[in-house]
Amino acid sequence: MTAAAISVFGVKIEGEFSKGDQVADRIYDACVEAGVALQDDDVVVVTHKIVSKAEGRVARMTAGDWAARDALILKEGATFIRRNRSVAITKTKHGFICASAGIDASNVEPGTVTLLPRDSDRSARSIRSRLNHLAQVDVAVIICDTFGRAWRNGQTNVAIGVAGMLPTINYRDTTDSFGTVLKVTNIAIADELAGTAEMVMGKAEGVPVAVIRGAPVKRGRGTIKDLIRPASDDLFL
Repeated sequence: MTAAAISVFGVKIEGEFSKGDQVADRIYDACVEAGVALQDDDVVVVTHKIVSKAEGRVARMTAGDWAARDALILKEGATFIRRNRSVAITKTKHGFICASAGIDASNVEPGTVTLLPRDSDRSARSIRSRLNHLAQVDVAVIICDTFGRAWRNGQTNVAIGVAGMLPTINYRDTTDSFGTVLKVTNIAIADELAGTAEMVMGKAEGVPVAVIRGAPVKRGRGTIKDLIRPASDDLFL
């Protein structure tokens, strides 16, 4: 039996993104230029940074101005969970637990920051619809961002928006190779694919998109809320 395999292609996009840019059109053009022809069932992973810029989700803020950071966090509708002078752990209006409500000063003009998309699922659906039209295919789309994690050092890409796929693969009530019935295994496939995409994206290489082929995704109308643990089940907050 041949082992399953996936392929991951980084897609470089030249030039900055500005408010009003058509993200899907630029992704499609870059794929064509790179020789990465989109195929049915591909998963297109897009860093939120280019989506936020195209949607005008950019604000002025001086690096190290913690008071301005906190004011912007509150303006974004986030709540503070823990904070000190330099670090703020927040819960965004989307339900994400992350640093500074996703406010990010990297890969933007000095004195500005990007904010998370207002509705990253909707952004993913829009990009997916346009890509499918342009390429005449049926792909799924993940919008990703880099998050830290409780109790672990380092950061990793995670999904903050999905379209055309279920963000989890639920193995509950199936049996393992020993016949044991699985009770809690629910794999966050969208997060795993976001992390996989990061391997070819980098942080300063101008590669904001990755195309993943052969991933074991289940198609459907999933939303990012499927990855957010309900407060009633959260033992950590």
